Amino acid sequence: MNQSFLRLFLLSILIAGISFAVINRDLLDVNSIQNWVQQSGSLAPVIFMLGYVLATLFFLPGSIITLAGGALFGPVWGVLYNLTGATIGAILSFLLARYVASDWVIQKSGSRLKQLINGVEKEGWRFVAFTRLVPIFPFNLLNYALGLTKIKLLDYSLATCICMLPGAIAYTYLGYIGREAATGGESLVQKAMLALAFFAIVIFLPKFISRFRQQNMLSITDLKQRMDAGEDILLLDVRTPEDYVGEQGHITGSVLIPLEQLEQRIHEIGDDRKKTIVTICRTDRKSDKAAKILSKNNFSNTYIAKMGMTDWIKHGYPIEGYPTE
Repeated sequence: MNQSFLRLFLLSILIAGISFAVINRDLLDVNSIQNWVQQSGSLAPVIFMLGYVLATLFFLPGSIITLAGGALFGPVWGVLYNLTGATIGAILSFLLARYVASDWVIQKSGSRLKQLINGVEKEGWRFVAFTRLVPIFPFNLLNYALGLTKIKLLDYSLATCICMLPGAIAYTYLGYIGREAATGGESLVQKAMLALAFFAIVIFLPKFISRFRQQNMLSITDLKQRMDAGEDILLLDVRTPEDYVGEQGHITGSVLIPLEQLEQRIHEIGDDRKKTIVTICRTDRKSDKAAKILSKNNFSNTYIAKMGMTDWIKHGYPIEGYPTE
């Protein structure tokens, strides 16, 4: 069996499995998974993890299976089995994309793939960790898409396993609480409160991570030094026209595109997606949102001027636009 035939065979199985899963996904619920696994006797954990692997490969919703894992195996073993199945499934998806189904993944990923490639090239395993903690990409598609990046398998696997743990704990415990509620388990109120605490962590963790994920922040002193050195930087001011010439003025050579107009006027920035762009506003809230819009449009070398014009003026650097007497 030659390599091309093997790739075609595996790809055919993958596409057929995904198609079958999508057509029949309405039949998947916590009760049906529990009934199916409970019939396996002592092999139940193995059967469950194998099912989780297949579900990950075939784009079935992992949250339902994770809930079932908590109901079947409890909060400790359930987390272990859920995390093991999800991690193995994510690794196999990664390997299939890298060595078998690259063309199919490219077709399904579209513009998101370029954003992922840029993120991995810029941050490596940290970007993988971020996407696991902050679900900005669909989990199953992300597994395949990351296989087309240059990240090492070990880095991908470790970041995936460790950073899926918070979500695995929360959903597993919720499944366990559901079983306890149905069977009248003891201390239900305390367990429910603990489940809410887990979910609060999972809900607020993405915001916390996003707030302190400052690898694309550029201090005002660094910005000034790079500008003085003659670097080719597009300084994009995203304030309103009134603020641009108002009390804080603006930096010589900056380009004004208000944040509210950036999506519609992004063509004015040009076609070079690798150009260095620094977004700036009064502090860095608007410029952070602008950087995300640029990233979504595949601009890969974007920075945020930390504390913006406020810090620029604090350092006594020159400004233009402020009306004088």
